[in-house]
Amino acid sequence: MPTRIRLRRTGRKGQGYFRIVVAHQEMARDGRVVATLGHYTPRANPAVIEVNVEQARAWLDKGATPTDTGRSLLRRAGGLGRGAAGAGESLSGGPGLG
Repeated sequence: MPTRIRLRRTGRKGQGYFRIVVAHQEMARDGRVVATLGHYTPRANPAVIEVNVEQARAWLDKGATPTDTGRSLLRRAGGLGRGAAGAGESLSGGPGLG
């Protein structure tokens, strides 16, 4: 089953924060996850992004594809530059966009 690097929402109403997780593609947003890579707190000023970059790269090498938001957060975390790619996909856009 294909895996995705995506966000899982936690926190109370109006005070949400997110965990960056690896989950099966067909699982619900807050459903069962395979691994937790880090967290994202958008309400802090500035926003806090903490990612285990080595673990994220390992999952990308295994074929996990990040969602658009997941890709953006991985790039902003500083560990995944424009040259890093996963599953034949560049982190800057769609397949082969470079």
